[in-house]
Amino acid sequence: MKIILPGGTGQVGHMLIRAFLAEGHECVVLTRHPDERTTTAIPGLRQVAWDGRTVGAWAAEFETADAVINLAGRTVDCRYSAKNLAEILDSRVDSTRAVGAAIAAAKSPPRVWLQAATATIYGHRYDAPNDEETGLIGDPPGVPALWGKSVDIGKAWEAEINAAPTPCTRKVILRTSLVMGTARGGVFQVLANLCRLGFGRQGDGRQYVSWIHEHDFVAAVRFLIARDDLAGAFNLAAPNPLPNRDFIAGFRVALGAWISVPVPVWALELGAFFMRTETELILKSRRVVPGRLLAAGFTFRYPDWPAAAIELTKRWRQG
Repeated sequence: MKIILPGGTGQVGHMLIRAFLAEGHECVVLTRHPDERTTTAIPGLRQVAWDGRTVGAWAAEFETADAVINLAGRTVDCRYSAKNLAEILDSRVDSTRAVGAAIAAAKSPPRVWLQAATATIYGHRYDAPNDEETGLIGDPPGVPALWGKSVDIGKAWEAEINAAPTPCTRKVILRTSLVMGTARGGVFQVLANLCRLGFGRQGDGRQYVSWIHEHDFVAAVRFLIARDDLAGAFNLAAPNPLPNRDFIAGFRVALGAWISVPVPVWALELGAFFMRTETELILKSRRVVPGRLLAAGFTFRYPDWPAAAIELTKRWRQG
């Protein structure tokens, strides 16, 4: 296949590209800053310039493509200032609108469009899991007002792909949780290093953590591309989310880190301020489950965190 990945220069994009190239597919990454050294060094990979907002010469690539996986969007690992929130929203909505316009204009459009989205669209809750059919969209009363900005962005993101006039292209929305991989600088490495330093559960540790092993993430994307009968929103998360205190305990066992000092909310707020990020990323309870993937017959290699943590830790230590 020829697979186009707008915004495919990040860690999640690299996971998919490695897997697709190993299977003999062609990958075209749309990026604001093409790097000729990358395309020369990796057979089967090309980079094409785009601005992430307007349809340009890059749209010609869609005429011969089989699948599009749009991963474009500014990182949410930042302070939620008005400026940053506007950039996060615009980068997602504008890029999705541009991709939709390119597909709509193609004489021979791709057969499937997978669009990145976020599991944070679901509400902060402890009482029950959120699946695609019965999950609560939006946070309940009493949740910090700033957290609602992430939900609003998630809704606008999905509304853009749903509105795109692409009747010949199947559309799949990827409501993705934390993708746990061994790449340097990824969320797994950050949390593993904190655990090695003795940091334990965050806050009261009750908040649920939804995650997915990188192997299962890639396999789920491959599954959704292949299944022509599947469309709409899918939760990309392991079937067994767990409270933060148990999530950190799984890290500690895998790492052999026996010192664990709980981190209170005030310390998290202070740390987030100096690290220029937000505590929502670790304090919101994201209890998300992959109802539609399981119903469609997808099998997870790593459904439970303890086994996933051990496998990831082994490869991470090997570099």
